[in-house]
Amino acid sequence: EAARTIVRTRTTVISALMVKRGDADALICGAVGRYHRHLRDIRDVIGKRAGIHDVAALNLLLADNYSIFIADTQVTDQPSIEQIAEITSLSAEAVQRFGIEPRVGLVSHSSFGSNESVTSKMMREALKLIQELSPDLQVEGEMRAAAALDPRIREQIFPNSNFDGGANLLIMPTKDAANIAFHLAQVMTQGISVGPILVGTSQPAHIVSATTTVRGLVNMTALAVVDAQGQSIGSLQAKD
Repeated sequence: EAARTIVRTRTTVISALMVKRGDADALICGAVGRYHRHLRDIRDVIGKRAGIHDVAALNLLLADNYSIFIADTQVTDQPSIEQIAEITSLSAEAVQRFGIEPRVGLVSHSSFGSNESVTSKMMREALKLIQELSPDLQVEGEMRAAAALDPRIREQIFPNSNFDGGANLLIMPTKDAANIAFHLAQVMTQGISVGPILVGTSQPAHIVSATTTVRGLVNMTALAVVDAQGQSIGSLQAKD
């Protein structure tokens, strides 16, 4: 009886079941209600991709002079080393779907061993794991945000960096850091926000925030379509 009530009354559950059954190709929710309530429904019905620990949230900020992705802004409060590596991999895949080659900065309050705090060590160890799992990915860290974004600063303190130019994907040590950094940058630059982009689900699903504009919903709809098309192509290739 409880299950019947949930299916009748929760629109996110209804949408997730439509995607699960193949009656819809993707879902967008979250304009009303709390993010983690929607996330719970998506986890329960659609689920995460096989072989990963959990999903993650990625935000894109389009400013006048740059575009930057930041993760994980919504899901994991204090990710482990393994989760940082996983968030990096999932986020880099999403960046590639935009036609952008990811340059990943593992961000901390220290740069290349200048501090021995818990999060600094964690990001340092995460770099080693990421390089083992994805040797072709352009990733560097741990480093301060200024060093990640400005190659001149990075060149001064670490001239043998693994990529040239500024990072376009910042992986933060905690959800608080990612969320605060993104919203601070958004307000200060008056940039266009795309997301949160939910990565790691077994089928396309995204949870927007209550402050998302109509333009933001249009952007997320376009992104959901690309996700669905990519999954359809992947399924056909797997059958072949």
